[in-house]
Amino acid sequence: MPVDNFPSPDRALEALANRLEASENYRVLRRLHPSVLNHRPEGRGLRTGLFVDLETTGLDTRQDEIIEIGMVPFIYRIDGILLGTLPAFSRLREPSIPVPSLVQDLTGLTPERLAGQTVSADEVAAFAPDASLVIAHNAAFDRPFLERFCPAFMNRPWACSMEDVPWDQAGFEGRKLGHLGLQAGFFFDGHRAVDDCQAAIALLGHTGFPESRSALSLLLERARTVWKRLWAEYAPFELKDILKARGYRWNDGSDGRPKAWFIDRPPEEAEDEIRFLRTEIYQREIDITIRPVEAGDRFTSRV
Repeated sequence: MPVDNFPSPDRALEALANRLEASENYRVLRRLHPSVLNHRPEGRGLRTGLFVDLETTGLDTRQDEIIEIGMVPFIYRIDGILLGTLPAFSRLREPSIPVPSLVQDLTGLTPERLAGQTVSADEVAAFAPDASLVIAHNAAFDRPFLERFCPAFMNRPWACSMEDVPWDQAGFEGRKLGHLGLQAGFFFDGHRAVDDCQAAIALLGHTGFPESRSALSLLLERARTVWKRLWAEYAPFELKDILKARGYRWNDGSDGRPKAWFIDRPPEEAEDEIRFLRTEIYQREIDITIRPVEAGDRFTSRV
């Protein structure tokens, strides 16, 4: 059954909220209360997922460092029904480089708060050995940071709640986590790792998609698919903004991969993407470099 993330301890306040909403002149946001299971359920068809979120000193995965790691395990059925979460892992880490003031303002993680805080790769790896799938909201950001810090995450299948869920099919606008939460009717303390994990998991339990499917079921379907990575090699420089706006990412070639823009697409969309590149970017027939990308290779900078 769908997870109830909004239990209210005060029935009078909830009745008042319901009256406001019934007027159709108000929308009431409720604070997110994570649905934490009292015990780990067992049974056929049940799996453990792991939602991860990181706070870092910046965006450069080769130079910036993790300052907070949040991980929340959750139990789900293989058909995409979310049962609830398990106790979370939350640790701070003092970096070896300065924390920019913008990051401090956004997260509240000041040098004073991070001083002396440590976490080891072994601790992180030991927390979730049973996870069938690792998920992040913008996995293309979190995965490279996490697998550089903890190599145990290199061989895990990954999915992305931002990229792998067609939020527009359920009437959502945009894909930012806080914006999605507001549209779903809840608010939370954002830009802290575990809070972001809990909010994203709650959204995965949303069942307002066609055929009453959950966001998680759609994400799992995408995660089980072998995707296609298309490389836009030697694309005209003046068209870089078009590629970026379409979702292409730049690789500078320093990691052994092509120095080019690239994008991952599910197989049913690959032909349309090739057509776009030939028509809008190269404006001629050209062979496009394509590589298969399985769940274990998605969102990593290693392939």
